[in-house]
Amino acid sequence: MGKAKIICVTSIFPASVSDIWKKIQRLDTLQYIAAPFVTFESLDNEHILWQEGASSQFQLKLFGIFPFGIHTINVLEFNRDSLSIYTNEQNNSVPTWNHRISLKELGVNSTQYSDQVEIYAGWKTIFVYWWSYLFYRHRQKKWLNLLGGATKSK
Repeated sequence: MGKAKIICVTSIFPASVSDIWKKIQRLDTLQYIAAPFVTFESLDNEHILWQEGASSQFQLKLFGIFPFGIHTINVLEFNRDSLSIYTNEQNNSVPTWNHRISLKELGVNSTQYSDQVEIYAGWKTIFVYWWSYLFYRHRQKKWLNLLGGATKSK
């Protein structure tokens, strides 16, 4: 394998860890925060509840239009105590997409939310990296809309 790239995007959300954790477990939350950059159509079950050990496959479409193959998400860690989620993801175009979500309670209705993503796609890595950076910034803005408040990005 060549050199992977790592993206890290962090925001502060005006919501409790508990509120975010409830939403983060649901497939419809992923579908909402990812759109319109990418759409995830479940090939397994529309009522997925994310949990450790789960593996799911999706038809991925860029901008909801361009088919991007089958995307697999393997949930390796989904830990409420450590406020951490770690997935190993891949598709034919991007064989390495390791994603860690970390939450940190800052106050009653204040939570730091971080996406850290390791990406490798051969010669396409740099292009996937830049697209993904924009995608994760977009996701965090959509989280803000979902939570109904203002945020600060780092």
